Amino acid sequence: METESEPYIRLATLRLLHQVVADLNTARSLADTVQTVADGVIAGLGFELSAINLVRPDGDLVVAAVGGSAGAEALMAGRVGSRVAWDRRLSMGDRWGDLRFIPYSEGWVLDDDDVPEWHTPGPAPRFPDEWHPMDRLLAPMYTAGGSGGELIGVISVDKPRSGRRPGAWGREALQMYAFHAATAIGNARLRANMQRALLRLEREQQALRASEESFRQAFEYAPSGMAIAEMGGDQQGRLLRANDALCRLLGRPASALRRCSFSDLVHHEDVGTLVRTSAEGGRSELRLARRDGSYVWVSLRNSVVADAADGPRFLLTHVEDIEERKTHELQLAHRASHDSLTGLPNSAELRARLGSRLCGSPPGPGEYGSGYEYEYGSGYGSAGDAAEAGGFSRGYDEFDGPGLFDGPGGPGGPGFGGGIPYEPHVHTIAPRGDGDVDDGHKGLAVLFCDLDGFKSINDRFGHHAGDAVLIEVARRLAAGVREGDTVARLGGDEFVVLADGLGRADAKDLAGRLRNAITPPIRVDGRAVRVGASFGIGWASCGMTAEEVLHSADQRMYIEKRSRAKERRRAG
Repeated sequence: METESEPYIRLATLRLLHQVVADLNTARSLADTVQTVADGVIAGLGFELSAINLVRPDGDLVVAAVGGSAGAEALMAGRVGSRVAWDRRLSMGDRWGDLRFIPYSEGWVLDDDDVPEWHTPGPAPRFPDEWHPMDRLLAPMYTAGGSGGELIGVISVDKPRSGRRPGAWGREALQMYAFHAATAIGNARLRANMQRALLRLEREQQALRASEESFRQAFEYAPSGMAIAEMGGDQQGRLLRANDALCRLLGRPASALRRCSFSDLVHHEDVGTLVRTSAEGGRSELRLARRDGSYVWVSLRNSVVADAADGPRFLLTHVEDIEERKTHELQLAHRASHDSLTGLPNSAELRARLGSRLCGSPPGPGEYGSGYEYEYGSGYGSAGDAAEAGGFSRGYDEFDGPGLFDGPGGPGGPGFGGGIPYEPHVHTIAPRGDGDVDDGHKGLAVLFCDLDGFKSINDRFGHHAGDAVLIEVARRLAAGVREGDTVARLGGDEFVVLADGLGRADAKDLAGRLRNAITPPIRVDGRAVRVGASFGIGWASCGMTAEEVLHSADQRMYIEKRSRAKERRRAG
């Protein structure tokens, strides 16, 4: 019976093969042709999965089409495998004519290469010619129709419906199909090249008549903002035209925009960025003013439109709204540099701010006390003055607010548009002498604070109560410093205050007032708890590292803590 039906089976397969080969020549584009090749393997050759890998100009192979499985298509389509990995595959395994069969027992060495595939592990075959999920059958396609030509792609097939490795007839059919597929793809490429050449010629012929209208429509109906500005002359930078998207973004009519330039709209801190972008072309991120006075973050891309005879004539500017992304970036930067519990700058941010004020060279004798004055003065008067000036946000340095210690690479530097402008380094110098005598010189005071009695609260009432205490202490510390000072949480129950422009008496007075602010009872879950605070005062000075400055303040804090403990024992 099998002998009688075999010619009929082959004839039916041949008819299917003839039909799918005929379909190859009906596709209208290269992409359609390649997809038809993949679908033809499924329809006419008895496989459930196929992938067409085409050689790119750089030699690597890209998955141009997948047939038989939407999941495999989502996994593989558009992915690239290196030419080295493909040459390795085509040189190993069993040679079935031009086909390459790599059995699962040998293919394990390919598991880590970069060729896209869908293969999954499976049990060992039950009989010799049973198809294994990790078997690989490849049909190379060559320009001359055989292995002597240039490789243009590879057909990968999987999951034969019979569950068996293809026999001689199936191999011959696949090889024949690969020959016709290579011819069809070559013809499709030739047609595509001819169509592109004809289209290019037609466009060149119509360019003078249609370019202005095409540009006008692309400009006016672009989904993102676009503008044309003058270059050179008295009207340098003046906007000649703005599209509807830009008008909506800035909340300004086109007639109003034509009376100004981007320099009239840019945030004052971003003027330098705008000037560099306008002069050089390229891309920048900056803030533009809306009609309501608010600012929006945009990405500005300039293209210099030049005339062969007269040189540059105007700038074509693309304006993209990046407000949401920029806000998210700033929020992420804030979370990375701030304590999640208290909202204060964290240990890393503290060290960065302190380190930005220090250099490795100690100031010379002639520099001491010369030419360095703190712009804001000490800022610390009576406790009442501090309370009036204080606020919860003072020491918290919110992510969108400038900070005194924001350097060129920090949250207030040019990358974020906030903070004070970067200036040449001025040596940080500690006040002269020691003790509490104020010699009139000012410096950067580092107040190291450690809470007294905090551990007992944690032990008695739990970490929830301890966290509430830390949050309230952070609020009180932040309320007791000037705007521009830094209050940071070093870790655990340790805090550090950076206060610039203080003398020794100022620093001691600040520590006392912060201690007094911490000691009042704190309400936690209906109960009142108390903590004390020990402060050590260190002074930053060039020639020291941030760690050395913090260690000095830490040691002074422990000296004070032991001294206060002795005083309490004597009093008790």
